[in-house]
Amino acid sequence: MFGLVYGFANAATHGWRATTTWGFIAAGVALLVAFGFWIGRAAHPLLPPRILLNRNRSGAYVAVLIASLALFATFLFLTYYLQRTLGFSPIKTGLAFLPVSAALAAAANFSTIVLMPRIGPRPVITTGLLVAAGAMAWFAQLGAHTSYARGVLGPLVVAGLGLGMVVAPAINTGTFGVAPQDAGVASATVTVGQQLGASIGTSLLNTIFATAMTSYISTHSSAASGSRTALINLASAHGYRTAFWWSCGIAAGGAVVSALLLHSGPLVSQATAPVSSQPTAQPTPDQAVSSIGPDRA
Repeated sequence: MFGLVYGFANAATHGWRATTTWGFIAAGVALLVAFGFWIGRAAHPLLPPRILLNRNRSGAYVAVLIASLALFATFLFLTYYLQRTLGFSPIKTGLAFLPVSAALAAAANFSTIVLMPRIGPRPVITTGLLVAAGAMAWFAQLGAHTSYARGVLGPLVVAGLGLGMVVAPAINTGTFGVAPQDAGVASATVTVGQQLGASIGTSLLNTIFATAMTSYISTHSSAASGSRTALINLASAHGYRTAFWWSCGIAAGGAVVSALLLHSGPLVSQATAPVSSQPTAQPTPDQAVSSIGPDRA
C-alpha cells in the first residue's frame, strides 16, 4: 500500500510518466498480489480468506473504502476551496463543515435502525453511494466565485446523507455473522478499508487535482488577460471540478460493485436461522414400550 500511495503522490510532482511513479505503483500491485497468494496458502494467515469469500462482507469492505475516499476528498478539496478561494479562516471552515456531520449522524441512525432491518444492505448501501455520487457531481459545478450558500451547503448535506447510508450499514454488514474467533479480524478489516480509502483517495485525487490545475495554467497563461491571481483561481476551480468528477465516477462504480456483491433482505445469522416447522414423528406403541424397557413396561 505504501508503494501505491507514494506512486500516486509522486505523480503530482514528477508526472505520470516518471519512472519512480510507475515503479512504485507496479511494486505496490505486485506486493499486494503476492500477499493475496500468501494468505491463500498460509496455515494461519493474517487475513483468512473465509472472511473475504462472504459476498456481503466483501461488498461491505469495498463500500467502506469508497465511502472513505469520497468523504476525505470532500474534506480535502472543500478546505482548499473555502480557504483559498472564498477566504474563510480555519475556524470558519470548520464551522462550515458542521452540516455534513449532522447529515451523517441522521442518515447513519435512520439507515441502521429503520432501513437495514427491513430491506437489508444492498438497497441501502447502493443507494447511499449513488446519492454520494450525485453530491460529487454537484460539487463539480463549483466555479471560481461560487458562494458557500449557493454552491457548497446543498451538496455538503447531500454528501452527508449519502455517506451516512453507507458507512454505518457497511460496518454492521462487514462484522455480521462471523465466527467468534474471526470477530477481531473482520472488525480490523473494516478499519483497514477506511484507512485505505482515505490514504489512496487523498493521494490519487490530489494528484489529479494538481495535474488538472497545472495543465490549465500552462494552456491559458499566454491567453490570460487578467492578473496572475485570477488565472490561479480559474485553474483551481478547474482542478476542483476534475477531482470531484473523478470522485463521482468512483462512487458510482462502488455502487455497481455493491449492487453485484451485497444481498437484499435483512441480515440473518446461521445461528438464528428459523428451525424447520416439520412435525416430529410420534413413536408407535411398540416403539414406546421398547424405549422404556421390558422391566419398566
